[in-house]
Amino acid sequence: MSLPSLSLSLQFGALSQAEVHRAALPRHRVQRAIRHALETDAEITVRIVDEDEGRALNRDYRGKDYATNVLTFDYATEPLVMADLVLCAPVVAREAKDLKKSLADHYTHLLVHGTLHAQGWDHETGEADAEAMEAREIEILAGLGLKNPYR
Repeated sequence: MSLPSLSLSLQFGALSQAEVHRAALPRHRVQRAIRHALETDAEITVRIVDEDEGRALNRDYRGKDYATNVLTFDYATEPLVMADLVLCAPVVAREAKDLKKSLADHYTHLLVHGTLHAQGWDHETGEADAEAMEAREIEILAGLGLKNPYR
């Protein structure tokens, strides 16, 4: 089975410790994570931002005044997925440390999570949907050689 094609734009905003985040997110690793989570071809922009930009986007688009780990802006699912994934570097780094996971592995999980959102998966619409999305994430991450992130 071949994986869907992906047109990827990878962007880094103004970050402190940018080299740490760039090292955790080499382009080939970002592509691999997203392609494994895709069910169809896609055009996706991944933007790594600081806390201020992450908070502003979450506030302006979701009405939540804090920076979150990943935001998904989905524009189309047919004939191809078109979306922006915005990951907040300081939040991801704190979570990785708290979870005792490598920064690269946590980014991979969040890229998979955001890509599923871009295709219509939603864990906030009910318990069954949350369980289905979590199971799909675990399956994809296992295929990428990563452990269950929910344990």
